[in-house]
Amino acid sequence: MDKDNIKINIKINGKDYSVDKNSTILEACKIASIDVPTLCYMKDINAIGSCRICLVEVKGAKTLVAACVQPIAENMEIFTNTLAVQKARKTNLELILSDHKKDCLSCIRNQNCELQKMCKDFAVEDENYFKGERIDFPVEHSTIFLVRDNNKCIKCKRCVAACNKLQDISVIGANDRGFDTHIGCAFELNLADVPCISCGQCIVACPTGALYEKDDTHKIWDSIEDPKKHVVICTAPSIRATLGECFGMEPGSFVQGKMVAALKRMGFDGVYDMDMTADLTIMEEATELIERIKNNGRLPMITSCSPGWVKYCEHYFPEFIENLSTCKSPQQMFGAIYKSYYAQKKNINPKDICVVSVIPCTAKKFEITREGQSVNGINDVDIAITTRELGRMITRAGIDFHALPDEEFDAPIELGSGAGLIFGTMGGVMEAALRTAAEMILGESIKEIDFKEVRGVERIKTAKYKLGDIEIKVAVASGAAHAKKVLTAVKKGELDVDFIEIMGCPGGCINGGGQPVQPMNVRNFTHLKTARSRALYSEDAKSEIRKSHENPIIKEIYQNYLDKPGSKKAHELLHTHYKKRSMYAK
Repeated sequence: MDKDNIKINIKINGKDYSVDKNSTILEACKIASIDVPTLCYMKDINAIGSCRICLVEVKGAKTLVAACVQPIAENMEIFTNTLAVQKARKTNLELILSDHKKDCLSCIRNQNCELQKMCKDFAVEDENYFKGERIDFPVEHSTIFLVRDNNKCIKCKRCVAACNKLQDISVIGANDRGFDTHIGCAFELNLADVPCISCGQCIVACPTGALYEKDDTHKIWDSIEDPKKHVVICTAPSIRATLGECFGMEPGSFVQGKMVAALKRMGFDGVYDMDMTADLTIMEEATELIERIKNNGRLPMITSCSPGWVKYCEHYFPEFIENLSTCKSPQQMFGAIYKSYYAQKKNINPKDICVVSVIPCTAKKFEITREGQSVNGINDVDIAITTRELGRMITRAGIDFHALPDEEFDAPIELGSGAGLIFGTMGGVMEAALRTAAEMILGESIKEIDFKEVRGVERIKTAKYKLGDIEIKVAVASGAAHAKKVLTAVKKGELDVDFIEIMGCPGGCINGGGQPVQPMNVRNFTHLKTARSRALYSEDAKSEIRKSHENPIIKEIYQNYLDKPGSKKAHELLHTHYKKRSMYAK
């Protein structure tokens, strides 16, 4: 028998179970379909037993034990619902509330707050049961993408674990001790003054309203009301696989038609598909890759779609800046092409156009402010909002999302290929690029276009592809921690590749820091990344057009405006530059 798969016998609430001997009580209870509440636990990342909400009773033990860190033992008897357990959990919640800013009605996490739900579940009737000293922290607004309100922090350290262990960035941690403990940066620096990569993984880890993205929806409403403004919106590939979660739908629900229908009821002058500019990105990126390979350019070339990854590279691996593709991201390409080519076609002054993007990523809010993300002094994109912000806009507009019929994107940017669609998941950019690069190199159509070796939302993936006389060696990684491993291996000569895809968030855009917040009891035991990415691959498989270079809109843009991929005009509009960033500055 496999020593790692040994089962032992335990009892939970009087019933017998056989579970893996390496399980904790929390994991064993999940197998028994018993939901033990917890506020600090994150599977494989944060098991510290600090919140004391997961307390359970074990026969023979002198005290209640924390289920998230307590290993099981042969013949252990566990009780999860005794009066002593219920009382302890309630008391601990009341203690947490004693030093918590309780503005629940106006909090951005109202009705989607794990602390709020637990207080309801355990019948906490007096939120001020324990009265005493409180610390009043200033709310931090230093970054363009995030707000930190330590008055709502419960010191669960899930954000710290996300930053330190998940992303290996470590720009936040626990400062001071005892009652004065609070989460912050070293030396109490502002978040804007440390090498944070803007990924937002701390936000999706937070159980309360202590961390949230800066809400830019008011800018959109103001622009829509302005009769001088031509306001258009485009949606990133992954949004259609996650937006439904904002309205209680199952993870992985594909809601493109309802999403478009909702946007068309909100007053935009155009509702467009960013998948098209994902295709445009591939045209430029594949061309750039082939030129580098054939002309002994800087290799490996690394994708540049993820602004969190780009910022990470600038801060932590500046020696690889020249390896970054000079292509702008699909978000920025949309704004650039709409405010030039389509502005001319529609006879609209680019200065009167407001481009809004819906993105899965808080780092995109930073990207729109970067140097090199404008043309003729006009920003490519004016406002970038997260999936969560769009969900709130739809709710505020009084739109019944579930009742909406499916509708199509507006012409002339209504069509993206399946290749553009899978940009939203780890390995998707690589696969999309390979579909086009292979045919560019071979000069003929290829039948097998599913490059499954680079698919999957976990770990680092490598593959080799023989394309005529050229062999392309590739690698795919997501999350800054894995990016570090890949780049370190390249530096040491342990990894020899020509092309690397890196996404700043683990699993890619489908798990971005701007995606719908799910409670940790869902994140710990439901594979969100797999469910969301499966929706994109499923739609790609059904697409009539699955290669970026076969998109008729792409063909028309090059024929009538850009000439060819990599042309002088394409570089002026669709390419950018990067810079080395200090470890101590913005």
